[in-house]
Amino acid sequence: MVTTVQKWGNSQGLRLARKLLEEARISVGDDVDVSVQQGLIIITPIRRVRGRVRLEDLVARIPRGRRPRAVDWGKPVGREEW
Repeated sequence: MVTTVQKWGNSQGLRLARKLLEEARISVGDDVDVSVQQGLIIITPIRRVRGRVRLEDLVARIPRGRRPRAVDWGKPVGREEW
């Protein structure tokens, strides 16, 4: 498929044919990862489980060496105390 980079507002974009998106299993509104590898633009659909991001993907984004710390949310309000 040949298409043209077009200006949309202050950005640039590409129009992709419906058939191309269907073959890639990408729908309007889906999140995709866009990267550049050796001068090529790579568009990869982000695969979700039941409409959510996979736990493995979320954990992989945690910086190495990060240590969680306790957060004081203040005193309980209403019936939220366990």
